[in-house]
Amino acid sequence: MEGNADHSVYDSAPGTPLPVGETDRFLEQPRASFLDSNPGDSVQSTPNNSSPLLTTNKSENNGSEHAYRQTKPGSQTKRRRLIIMSLVGLGVLAVIVLAVVIPVYFEVIKPKQKQDNVASSSSAGSSSVGSGSGNPASPSGATSGGDGSEVITDNGTTFTYKNSFGGYWVYDPNDPFNNNARPNSWTPPLNTSWDWTTDRIYGVNLGGLFVIEPFITPSFFEKYTTAVDEWTLSEAMTADTSTGGGLSQLEDHYNTFITEQDIAEIAGAGLNWIRLPIPYWAIETWPGEPFLAKTSWKYILRVLGWARKYGLRVNLDLHTIPGSQNGYNHSGKLGQVNFLNGVMGIANAQRTLNYIRIITEFITQQEYLDVVPMFGIVNEALLTTIGSDQLTEFYLEAHDMIRGITGLGAGNGPFISIHDGFVGLDSWAGFLPGSDRINIDTHPYFAFDDEPNDSPIATGLGSDAGGIWPAQACNAWGPDINSSRSDFGVTIAGEFSNGYNDCGLFLKGTSSYTPSYGGDCSLWQDASTWNDTVIAGVKAFALASMDATQNWFFWTWKIGNSTANNRVESPLWSYQLGLQGGWIPTDPRDAVGVCAAQGVSQSWNQTFQAWQTGGTGAGTIAATATAEFGIWPPAQISGVAAAQMAFVPTYTPTGSVATLPPPTLTSTTKSISEGNGWFDSSDTTSAATAIAGCSYPDAWDAISATVPATVCGGGSVTTTSSATTATTASTSASIAGVTSVSTTTGDDTTPTIIA
Repeated sequence: MEGNADHSVYDSAPGTPLPVGETDRFLEQPRASFLDSNPGDSVQSTPNNSSPLLTTNKSENNGSEHAYRQTKPGSQTKRRRLIIMSLVGLGVLAVIVLAVVIPVYFEVIKPKQKQDNVASSSSAGSSSVGSGSGNPASPSGATSGGDGSEVITDNGTTFTYKNSFGGYWVYDPNDPFNNNARPNSWTPPLNTSWDWTTDRIYGVNLGGLFVIEPFITPSFFEKYTTAVDEWTLSEAMTADTSTGGGLSQLEDHYNTFITEQDIAEIAGAGLNWIRLPIPYWAIETWPGEPFLAKTSWKYILRVLGWARKYGLRVNLDLHTIPGSQNGYNHSGKLGQVNFLNGVMGIANAQRTLNYIRIITEFITQQEYLDVVPMFGIVNEALLTTIGSDQLTEFYLEAHDMIRGITGLGAGNGPFISIHDGFVGLDSWAGFLPGSDRINIDTHPYFAFDDEPNDSPIATGLGSDAGGIWPAQACNAWGPDINSSRSDFGVTIAGEFSNGYNDCGLFLKGTSSYTPSYGGDCSLWQDASTWNDTVIAGVKAFALASMDATQNWFFWTWKIGNSTANNRVESPLWSYQLGLQGGWIPTDPRDAVGVCAAQGVSQSWNQTFQAWQTGGTGAGTIAATATAEFGIWPPAQISGVAAAQMAFVPTYTPTGSVATLPPPTLTSTTKSISEGNGWFDSSDTTSAATAIAGCSYPDAWDAISATVPATVCGGGSVTTTSSATTATTASTSASIAGVTSVSTTTGDDTTPTIIA
């Protein structure tokens, strides 16, 4: 059933429901063709190569190096004495060497060697790398390539793929969902299972690409000086009717800020994951919301395609939430928290659940299951404002909805990633025992601790490089993260950086502020002035941070130049610039053992409970947890008096579902299914929309709003308990616990597309 058009919603109020309209068409996803050159000893393949694209280990020695020298003539007795004395000397030497080498081996070499051995034993998959009928657009017919191979991008430009770690790309237009690619020798190919116990995430964020942040793209905010977030930036762009103005600037940014060569360089840097922040307005906006709607999705698909091509796994991160989950500029709008807080808190949460559902349906499709093994459902929800119980109730509802779509157990949908809410990992110990594949995400930063952080980092070139900061990172983060792996389960650092201080253009927003840093920030805004000791110090801090966090995503890959100085003015936050300048390691495995060398123990028993990674018991949440947190919507939220909760506005699930469309594929010689955007055909619940006759306050500015005097949602919604569905993942998920459902579908299996 379509949403009722007669509801009395303020036309100008942001966040009012989206009216049903005609279906818009997404632009065709750009496609590419590739050329594989013949760079000597680089890894190569042909379209029908039957073996993985791994370099063959050549013998390190030739015959002459193994030839024995003839012993000079002499007495047998003298010869025996020399032999005995030599053996004794060698024995003493061996004892000395072992005393030195063994600790180094177990602390540094063995962990790194183990990673290599685990990865090298992985198969490239049942089908051969680059298998298929070839790429007719490539003169060589190549469908894959390793170090030194040439790539032709979708706009016709070329670049040389540089990967000294045994990685190889795979792309065949006749097999566009081929998952044989591999970023390096120690990472399993996409078509091979990730081992959460032994495999390590070396990742980077693509921050500022689809969710605009002032310090990542400062030129936008230098041009529009009144803008403080993407909301006000979008308003300023829309008001700019001059040549070069308008919201189309954002689409130009989506198309150019991160290119295919960036993704290839990420793989070539020894990394193996990408965290990709996306906005909910990739799906839709509601009246009053100024964001560029339904435009970024085709570029998100393009990034997912590039990630597949270079063997990179993706942590897809829903970075913005209706009403804002934290009031930070990167939530879309700076200011209030209206998610699970205040008069529109429940309504915004209902809408959020629908967007989580839509994304889950898309990425659970077979075509994307291996590329997106992790889904961050809410970025940095501000727990101290929202409340621990309320946020846990939301996460339990989202878990049951997601697993109702995907099914239970490893391989059935992505890991569900939740943030620690800035309250520390230890607060989440024992969270929802028996849940199915929930991981905790922490964002360890010194930059935002409001301390001067002016202890020197440029202290030398050797083991003393970095001053106190390497040990600070190891001590502050390492033990807590390892404890969390024991007490919670899979734990990742979804964000961290080299920003040990808070220097950087617009780092804390566009408004004037005085940095907490006790030194001169000008040094940290111009990397061209850094000497060798500064570079060595920052690199030492980076290595320690990587080792402390174990499984990490650096924030962020790229920082745009400022207009005023034509340079990156937050260089501590750019992985790409750090690689170029030498303060980021060219091999992330160099970090292994750094904290041990600092005297910080990395204690973890190397074991997850079976249910934590989708094994036995996954999805059977403990009855005590469902009894405590299984009520949805919450009976109480912050900012609303208990007596008024029955009148808090909510939505009803009778609207059309904005399904995310698959890419448009170019013609191929084979019939290929690109999916329809909807994994679970039994999930026919309609979308959240306004209740006819109800008036709603501004969903983004409702903290001080008056609770309606008449029941407009709160009393109309039947509250249900998740406890009844916690172990029934095969049932269709409902939005916001509403029991009265009206279904709108375009055919027998999929909801109507109003993209």
